[in-house]
Amino acid sequence: MAADETPRSESSSNAGNAASTGTAELSPHIRLRVELVVEIADANALTRAALDRVQGDELMPDEERAHASEIIAGDAGEAIAYLVEPFDLVRELPGVELAHASWGSEEVGDDDLDALAAFDDLDQGLEHDLYEESEDDLEHVRR
Repeated sequence: MAADETPRSESSSNAGNAASTGTAELSPHIRLRVELVVEIADANALTRAALDRVQGDELMPDEERAHASEIIAGDAGEAIAYLVEPFDLVRELPGVELAHASWGSEEVGDDDLDALAAFDDLDQGLEHDLYEESEDDLEHVRR
C-alpha cells in the first residue's frame, strides 16, 4: 500500500461507525488509478488500427462510425482512446467485476515529462527488482 492510501477498513464514510460499533465495514468497490504516458512511434499505424476497429464494429451506428472515424483521423490521442479497453485490465482477475470505467487521453508537453522524470528512479528500481527476480527464477530452474 502506498503511503498516501487509506486502508480499506477505515474509509472516511464509515470510520465513525466502525469506531462506535467496534466493527469495520469494507466497501466492495475499489478505485484503481492507472496513469500511462506513451510515445507515439508510428501515428499512421496507430490511426489505421483505430479506424479498422471502428469500421469493424458491427454494433456501432453508421452516423457514430462516421463521427468516430473523423475524430480518430485527426487526433492520435483519440485513436488510443478507441483502442484501449479498461475492461482488459481486470478481465482475468478472479472475483472482480468491472463496475464503472472512464478514460481519456491528452497530449503531454515537455514540462509534464520533466515532472514525470522524478519517477524514473522508481521505474528503474522496479525494473531492476523484476530482472533480479526473473534471474533468480531462471537459476532455480537450471538447478
